[in-house]
Amino acid sequence: MFEIGELAGRFGLATHVLRHWEDEGLLTPAGRVGGRRQYDESHAARVVMIQRAKAAGLSLDQIRRMFAAPSGRERKQVLVEQDAALDDHIRQAQESKRLIAHALTCEAPDFTECPHFQSMIAELSPRTG
Repeated sequence: MFEIGELAGRFGLATHVLRHWEDEGLLTPAGRVGGRRQYDESHAARVVMIQRAKAAGLSLDQIRRMFAAPSGRERKQVLVEQDAALDDHIRQAQESKRLIAHALTCEAPDFTECPHFQSMIAELSPRTG
């Protein structure tokens, strides 16, 4: 067993982060000794899951939904939704990178006036009608 400062320190977090996760229903101490929160290795594993989920772009609400889901299938559904969102984010980042790469290598005096750059922008513009 270890206290909140030890758990937070292990992951380079401030203790208020763990308290916030407790308030959000993501982490529950094993108990208290002398009024101090106590944690065990299962809590450390939970912190890793929260950190990885956040790194994957899941919100605290999505993480809570995943942890609270009554079945593995429902837990996976949260991840399916986020997987689709990540695919979209990656696609948008690749489009942005393509524009930047052209702008950096464009021989026009002003890349915004370059016909090729303008056609790339037109490709990415939402269609009307």
